[in-house]
Amino acid sequence: MTLTKSRTLGAAFAAALGLTLLGGCGGTDAAAVPDGWGTLDTKSVSVGYPEDEGYAPQPAAERSEANAAVALKEEKGVRTGMVSVQLDFATGVSDAGEAAAAAGAGIGLGTTRKGTRDVTLAGEESAREARRIDYEFTSTGEESTPAEGARMTGVVVAGVDSKDVPFAIRINAVKDALSQADLDAFVGSITVK
Repeated sequence: MTLTKSRTLGAAFAAALGLTLLGGCGGTDAAAVPDGWGTLDTKSVSVGYPEDEGYAPQPAAERSEANAAVALKEEKGVRTGMVSVQLDFATGVSDAGEAAAAAGAGIGLGTTRKGTRDVTLAGEESAREARRIDYEFTSTGEESTPAEGARMTGVVVAGVDSKDVPFAIRINAVKDALSQADLDAFVGSITVK
């Protein structure tokens, strides 16, 4: 990815964030999805994915039962990027902190956490609070993933929708394939319902 494209995505995210903050007081403001992106839409959340970078929705018959929606980037038969949405993945979860703890436990062994912070999403006012966990991990080389030992970047955003259903949205890609601006744009494209 070129520096210009990363700056463009960063500028698009900043503009979308600014519009969301200015729109502020409403109950159901939708997130802005950058030009060239598609949207995964579920009953609890929607999230953008960079369709113009080769990501495409995975048919329901092919995805794991744990996932409500998935967009994959595949190169020469290898899955180099993925956006996934999991709903109702834990019991006894009533807020973003608990959802993040449950989602974080599923990140796995060998993961290096890079940071955790609270984020405010677009959408239903009662459900906007979420938590973002940035991390890195090593690919196992299994199930069409990059070669064993390849470093990967990940972000999970977890929270609870307006009907108290926990959600976790994961973004994984080969390390350095996505810039910080790209990762921020993914998070900025989320609308909670």
